[in-house]
Amino acid sequence: MSDATGTVVAAAIAFAAAVIGAVIAGMYAKRGAEAGGRKAVEAALAQVHGQAAAEHWQWVRSQRHQAFAALLEAYAALDEVLVRITPEVRGGAGLDEATGREFRERTVELKAKTSQLALWGPSEANVLAYAMTGKSMAAVGALMQAAAGSSSGPSVDWSGFDRARGEMTQTYASFLQRAGEIIRDPLQPVS
Repeated sequence: MSDATGTVVAAAIAFAAAVIGAVIAGMYAKRGAEAGGRKAVEAALAQVHGQAAAEHWQWVRSQRHQAFAALLEAYAALDEVLVRITPEVRGGAGLDEATGREFRERTVELKAKTSQLALWGPSEANVLAYAMTGKSMAAVGALMQAAAGSSSGPSVDWSGFDRARGEMTQTYASFLQRAGEIIRDPLQPVS
């Protein structure tokens, strides 16, 4: 074999090796690109899911804050009526129709805001909110009972109302403290 033929054969073998190497490198490059693409998609999905979870948590926290505020506002409105009317009833005045209607409106609003809070939780806050509402209803009932008693005679036992009013303010304080802790806790779970 002459030098020229050897060079051609060597060049042909080198060319074939280069083509085979390029094909093999291309296959591995394709597999690498596919694997890299899958990893990039998985990372993007994980980031999107994480961001969605964080935004959902922030939204629930905002809803809780609004529900807490609405409940406390409804409680304050009912409490204002109790504070305003109690001295009159203690003085012997009965409850007129307008006052009775005002109590009903305030208690209905308080119940509605308590139920709204039950949507957002957490369950511990729900239990405290329902307790606060129940004690508030008991205080209103005790005042109405005392008002009915004052219209029938001068000696009314105010101890039932005083106890109910004290329990009302105690459950309010408990709810307020826990609601504040929940709102301030950045790690408060959604459920």
